[in-house]
Amino acid sequence: MQTNRRKFIQQTAAAGAGLLTASLIPQEVDAASLASEFTILHTNDVHSRLEPFPMDGSRNQGLGGVAARASIISGIRKEKEHLLLLDAGDIFQGTPYFNMYKGEPEIKAMSMMGYDAATMGNHDFDAGIENFANQLQHASFPIVICNYDFTGTALEQKTIPYKIFKKGKTKIGVLGVGIELQGLVPENLYGKTVYQDPIIAANRTAEILKKEGCEMIICLSHLGDKYEEAKVSDEILAKESYNIDLIIGGHTHRFFETPRKYLNKRQNEVLVNQVGWSGIQLGQLDYKISSYNTTKTPNSKSIFIVNKTTK
Repeated sequence: MQTNRRKFIQQTAAAGAGLLTASLIPQEVDAASLASEFTILHTNDVHSRLEPFPMDGSRNQGLGGVAARASIISGIRKEKEHLLLLDAGDIFQGTPYFNMYKGEPEIKAMSMMGYDAATMGNHDFDAGIENFANQLQHASFPIVICNYDFTGTALEQKTIPYKIFKKGKTKIGVLGVGIELQGLVPENLYGKTVYQDPIIAANRTAEILKKEGCEMIICLSHLGDKYEEAKVSDEILAKESYNIDLIIGGHTHRFFETPRKYLNKRQNEVLVNQVGWSGIQLGQLDYKISSYNTTKTPNSKSIFIVNKTTK
């Protein structure tokens, strides 16, 4: 009798384990099938650095340049099926290329590299608002900015407040905000452009993107990382936001080792990242999101842009 009872218990346990395993398999398969993977590549404050820094013994010699950046981006595209390439402003000013061609080669290079969106920095007004508007004829990507009102200027209806992308299974909204121009840019260069509070504008636009079903919201910001004085910054925007997941920053030329983490008004995590200046680095953020893991903390790295011929 004991032998029969022991055999029955063993058979029941084995059957239960089999049923348990069978019940887990569909969940595992579903989790894998529902996972969405995408990569964000980003730059900021490239400042017309079309060629690498000269080999003159300086700290940045051989770094930067659009040829090396394009090669690296092309290589990543071959590895990553779903990718967004973004820029946080100050595309112009810094080398003789801008002095001579006023931004045309910079915009053409970004178009050839396949940028998906960019925002404006203060130096993008350096040859005047009319010039920037004129250079946009060479752009295959939109300029997103939600806190500048360009009514009555050359840029009226030539920028958009946001753009929505679908990468894998994830709907991603990208908006942009710019720094206050008064006192930073001569008034004759930005004309009738009206600056609006970036926190109010960003939250309003992010709310629209949320209602549009975006699971991921990115803000391209040229506000600057943070300041000692009471001045709006990426840090303040992150803490005062409600729906923004990632802020790609610029203006302050900071090289972040890893993205900075803040809590927004809902106590959700917001990441802020920035990759210096002059196209020395390319930021890479690799996301994997599923219904079983809704956290939005990516694997991140900064890639030095090195021209192979100058190593």
